[in-house]
Amino acid sequence: MSGAGSFDEASVWRVLDAGLDEMALDLAAGQRERLVAYLRLLQRWNRVYNLSGVRDPVQMVHRHVLDSLSVLPFIRGTALLDAGSGAGLPGLVLAIARPELRCVVLDRAAKRVRFLVQCVAELGVENAEPLRSRLEDLPNQRSFSTVVSRATFTIAELWHACERLLVPDGRALAMRAREPEENLRELRARGVRCRVVELRVPGLEAARHVVMMELDSSSAPSASRL
Repeated sequence: MSGAGSFDEASVWRVLDAGLDEMALDLAAGQRERLVAYLRLLQRWNRVYNLSGVRDPVQMVHRHVLDSLSVLPFIRGTALLDAGSGAGLPGLVLAIARPELRCVVLDRAAKRVRFLVQCVAELGVENAEPLRSRLEDLPNQRSFSTVVSRATFTIAELWHACERLLVPDGRALAMRAREPEENLRELRARGVRCRVVELRVPGLEAARHVVMMELDSSSAPSASRL
């Protein structure tokens, strides 16, 4: 186990490779190298800017990288918005794993956006665009096929803020550490399809969950369903 003040690259690589194998994710060597380089940057910036409460790089593999990658099967289309990206989670990790995705990584805090800009430049993640803004302040343009968030929005808040940004067959994904306690009845009554899926992330004992939200078939014809 590496400590908070060191970067045990061999351990990080070993845990990352094992986790990707367990998740049956085939990432190229260059993509894996970028993920490791991202964690190295995150640990360095974390000492000053406190971007993450996780200090151990090996734990970052489980709790940040593999956790972010667990939603890959649920992403729709090729235009993704990460709302409240923080240190680039999950949006920057997803951009590294899926170069065909156009990823906007959105955060309201200047220090976090500076970190994201540095990551994009230093790692060469050309398909990720850092943007400083609040989700609520984005213009009404239906340009995203998926909106994802690990931030502190309630499920209803996320949907209400992002529905106007989604293409007609778009999807919102709310990532949760535990099974959501919110009642989804109100959203369903408004014609929103809601489904909770349990995720298994290598190295994490507790199950993670993702709540998928999309307009029902009568509101979003020709949508492609999972």
